[in-house]
Amino acid sequence: MAVTFKYILRNINRSSYITSGLGYFSTTSIRMEKALENLKTNPYYEKYANRIADLQKTSPEEFMQRVEEQQKAKQSEKINKFASVDTRQYSSILNPKEKLKETGEVKGKALSDIFKIELVEDKDARDIQTIWEEYHKNKHVISATIPRETYTSLQDNMKQCPTFLFPLPRSQGYEFVMCQSYGNTVHFTPLLAYQVHKENAPECLTMVHYTELAEKGIILMRGEYDKNVLSSQEAQCLANQFQMYYSGKDTTKLQLIQTFTKSPDTFKHMDLIAQLENISLS
Repeated sequence: MAVTFKYILRNINRSSYITSGLGYFSTTSIRMEKALENLKTNPYYEKYANRIADLQKTSPEEFMQRVEEQQKAKQSEKINKFASVDTRQYSSILNPKEKLKETGEVKGKALSDIFKIELVEDKDARDIQTIWEEYHKNKHVISATIPRETYTSLQDNMKQCPTFLFPLPRSQGYEFVMCQSYGNTVHFTPLLAYQVHKENAPECLTMVHYTELAEKGIILMRGEYDKNVLSSQEAQCLANQFQMYYSGKDTTKLQLIQTFTKSPDTFKHMDLIAQLENISLS
């Protein structure tokens, strides 16, 4: 059962909060006690305390409505701050507006464009893996050699569940990064950037799986990332999470991507953070 990402976002917003590098964004109705607690931090609270108390008693619904409107204004201000500051840091090395072919392949993304295939035609999988790793050692990319059987599972799950989220550790919590799969290509975009810019949101990482050497039992992966947004370690973290979830080897992770796609109303984004923290602990 396919779902739109807009619906998934709406579902996530029903949760208590979304963690990100910018802090925490409240998305649920504010309870009376919490509302008063927040109001007391306002420097003008004492001046209007009596009026606030009267409004709370005589018209609690109006009181809550005003507080919620104020909270929404603060949320909007934070999101706008992200849009005007963070998104301007993106470079132009990844083009989110580039039109995709029906097969999902981004135009021009062929192995022969970046690698001389004829040089490895007589090599076995182990030798090609070594050459591929050496070839990318000093380049501003991430790379991997994936067994053909593993990639078959990856691709099946990419087709069934093309959209998902991954938590990325930040200094103030976690930032959620959205991935969208098209054919052999996976595009990563920060969730907040997508909320602001929709389909024009800049990408922070694009992974391409090259299948030209599949007959040798391997698939070559290369990922280009925006160094203004991600470090090489963060790009690798996203790539590792993608493989762990989409390979199907971990039934718990596979269930999460299936729930996200087929039953978004029951999906809990905090489960993703728990999974990542369990990996770190182990």
